[in-house]
Amino acid sequence: MSAVEARLAELGLTLPAVVPPLAAYQPAVQSGVYVYTSGQLPMVDGKLPVTGKVGAEVTPEEAKQLARTCALNALAAVKSVAGDLDRIARVVKVVGFIASAPDFTGQPAVLNGASELLGEVLGDKGVHARSAVGVAVLPLDAPVEVEVQVELSAL
Repeated sequence: MSAVEARLAELGLTLPAVVPPLAAYQPAVQSGVYVYTSGQLPMVDGKLPVTGKVGAEVTPEEAKQLARTCALNALAAVKSVAGDLDRIARVVKVVGFIASAPDFTGQPAVLNGASELLGEVLGDKGVHARSAVGVAVLPLDAPVEVEVQVELSAL
């Protein structure tokens, strides 16, 4: 077990299986020392636990937890191409898309769920640049979608 996966276990978390693609893409690709994940939905056991817009059907607190799930799914996607999460030198960028009710403006607080998880798991390597974007709708009516870019250390 890698040190990162041991840390996940300390937090009571398990790295899930990689979420299969819903269309014509790969969950993650490596280019040089970087791994780019596709947008990760908050799938748990192949299903979305909640659907709808944040600020309407979904509370900001629920959405923040869903963003944590997205980040965990992103780590699984990274591992699928990097082989070992201990190779993560740092998280470079996180982009979060939040399906928002028209008057909802708390997208940054929702995305904190993903950012905080990455910090808890990776420490200083989890500190990153990011964008939190409100959108009208996401695939499968998901409330949140997160993509991650990481830099890997050499083998």
